[in-house]
Amino acid sequence: MKSGMINTMIHGGLVMACLACALFFLRFWKQSHDRLFAFFALAFGVMAFNWMLLALLQVDDERRHYLYIIRLVSFLIILYAIWDKNRAGRGSSS
Repeated sequence: MKSGMINTMIHGGLVMACLACALFFLRFWKQSHDRLFAFFALAFGVMAFNWMLLALLQVDDERRHYLYIIRLVSFLIILYAIWDKNRAGRGSSS
């Protein structure tokens, strides 16, 4: 097998794993209506989109590094979700 084909298969597996995580968190959001789970589902959906785009681009494409901005957005969503959860918890305990 060629290395490009293996990379595409690995990226496909990562897309599937991220979508499975997104569905997992979406299920918990539907049960609890906690915004943390909704933000995590969104972040994993964005991460799956990032892996899909990386799989579609050629390895030697010079625009490939711009796609890591999408991954940064995903991590920023996770950080915001944690900050939002801690902020909400602090106000309700007083």
